[in-house]
Amino acid sequence: MDVRSIGYAIIDSSNPEQWLEYGTNILGLMVAPSMPDDGQVYLKMDERPFRFAIQKAETDRLAVCGFELADDRDFEAAKTELSAANIAFVEGSEAEAAARCVRGLLKLQDPSGNQIELYWGAHLDYAPFVSPTGVSGFQTGFNGNMGFGHAVLPAGKLKETHHFYRDVLGFGDTDYMHFKFSEDPADPGQGLHFMHVNNPRHHSLALYEDANNPVGCVHLMVEALTVDDVGYCLDRVQGANIPVVSTLGRHTNDRMLSFYMATPTGFAMEFGTDGLQ
Repeated sequence: MDVRSIGYAIIDSSNPEQWLEYGTNILGLMVAPSMPDDGQVYLKMDERPFRFAIQKAETDRLAVCGFELADDRDFEAAKTELSAANIAFVEGSEAEAAARCVRGLLKLQDPSGNQIELYWGAHLDYAPFVSPTGVSGFQTGFNGNMGFGHAVLPAGKLKETHHFYRDVLGFGDTDYMHFKFSEDPADPGQGLHFMHVNNPRHHSLALYEDANNPVGCVHLMVEALTVDDVGYCLDRVQGANIPVVSTLGRHTNDRMLSFYMATPTGFAMEFGTDGLQ
């Protein structure tokens, strides 16, 4: 399977208007001009019609991550490969695909229960990205082919979930970390797999060994073009009294200069620049 990027995230929210304020005035994303006025909040960052869709729901959580396949041939091959691996999936209807601005999609869950979609044929709306806060732009590649950034998903069944993404979906391993939070020698700790797909990013997905995550996400990441963009965003975060989850610094593995902030949904958002390719 030839997965090219993480293309979109669908977020459930009891108050989508909070995401409208946060997405535009803090992250500097743009209200998507080509998307329908259907009560959802659509946020745009590049040539794609949207990257984040926030839908009204009773609970607050990450609902879906969409992963982009190379083309229609790979889409058809994916059905065969999923069936051969005994992975249950449902093909989305034409209306569901149109709502995602793609030509076809498959809906399925990974072994830890994270809902994902595999799709092909993403639309381009050719509407220029104009940030309401002056962000110079986001690093998403040519016509968005590197995706919106990355996602770190909880994986209570880490071994099985890692096997699924590596051996079924074809992701590659980039890095692995293991954390212990106590001095107890019997503490098993928690693993963290970093995984890449067919684009230059160090990772488009990471899997964190966490069986008790109520919001379905550890963090999402967006990558701005300049360090000034990061600094100005941090100013906006502090001015709005948004909790900073992790202060400004550079990662040892992907060299991203970034900080982490709270989102209206409860998971973190990493806002960075200069990630390793």
